[in-house]
Amino acid sequence: MGNSIRTTLADDGTVTVTVSGEIDFSNSDGVARGLRDAVTDWSPPSIEVDLRDATFIDSTGLGALIEGYRAAVAAGADFRVLNPSDTFRRVLTVTGLSDFFGLIEVADEQSQATGA
Repeated sequence: MGNSIRTTLADDGTVTVTVSGEIDFSNSDGVARGLRDAVTDWSPPSIEVDLRDATFIDSTGLGALIEGYRAAVAAGADFRVLNPSDTFRRVLTVTGLSDFFGLIEVADEQSQATGA
């Protein structure tokens, strides 16, 4: 199974990279490239990787996130991982990356609007 990557720019300059589907050996290079490109193309003050719709991650996927983190830090940008599933959170905690990335939960706009 594949994945999709969508990049958006907020008014404050923050770039959000939303990853849907699996992040594994078959596509981790594309995820890493998408994160690096977000840094070089937009020069944002902050990169946020939204994993709300991601379904799986393996060690190469973790490597892609680390590459994105390194690119962001080298450019002077903050790097955060948003909305990891419970499974992703456990993987990031066990590997020691949860503190490294600064995990954040963000309620989606529809839930905020309806109070759900």
